[in-house]
Amino acid sequence: MNYGGIYPECSLRNAKFVVLPVPYDLTSTYQPGSRRGPAAIIEASCNMELYDEELKKETYLCGIHTTEPMAVDARGPKYMVNQVRKKISRIAALDKVPVMLGGEHSISSGAVEALLEKHPKMSVLQFDAHADLRDSYQNTPYSHASVARRIADICPLIQVGIRSMSREDADYLSKSKVKSYSADFVLDNKNWCETISKNIKGDVYVTIDLDVFDPSVMPATGTPEPGGLYWNHVVRLLRSVSKTCKIRGFDVVELAPLPGTVAPDFLAAKLIYRLMGYITE
Repeated sequence: MNYGGIYPECSLRNAKFVVLPVPYDLTSTYQPGSRRGPAAIIEASCNMELYDEELKKETYLCGIHTTEPMAVDARGPKYMVNQVRKKISRIAALDKVPVMLGGEHSISSGAVEALLEKHPKMSVLQFDAHADLRDSYQNTPYSHASVARRIADICPLIQVGIRSMSREDADYLSKSKVKSYSADFVLDNKNWCETISKNIKGDVYVTIDLDVFDPSVMPATGTPEPGGLYWNHVVRLLRSVSKTCKIRGFDVVELAPLPGTVAPDFLAAKLIYRLMGYITE
């Protein structure tokens, strides 16, 4: 299967988007299973209408190519992050938009490193329930709990939907240049989208940890948190950013599929397609 169940599938040469499944969850610390996320997203996408009712177009006609899943290696998260960086670098060198399917969130730092080589002024927009700003967690600086810290080390970072953090996260935020917007800020402020959007300019990489959504609509994550965002919040900001910035790549991570419950898988699949549509408007 390929993303969207497209037949015949677009060739790599003619594609605008290259979908890279990364079934990796070695550093997961609560509920494992995000290694099954990429396959679940692709399966759900095969049951998705390819006509986008909001955008009134068939986004897949711009060209979507799905690669084979990345081989998972047990040599540790640093090694896996480096492998992701190499793979995304090759995709970016072809002037394609990489779309990475996780897997756990630790892999995102490799994608950001790769795209910064080509777009050195790029910033990162992170949708997440967790700040993920620990310098290290469980003896590795490449944990899913440290991914935002690794990103903030190398480029500007804007976080949206945050509602859980450690004392170390909070201390770092208080002295860093990271712009972090809580879920309450989004839910309680009429002009939240405009406020966040004006701080995002130029080249952008978007990383979406699915636990940014409230668990009532996205229960299938490794670390669910109450009080999250909803579909319309996330797509509204994505559309706003896509109008004023150049989205150079994105990922959707941390789907841990639940047997017999396909709605979360389908939400992830459609979110990816909607963002592809915004990028090609």
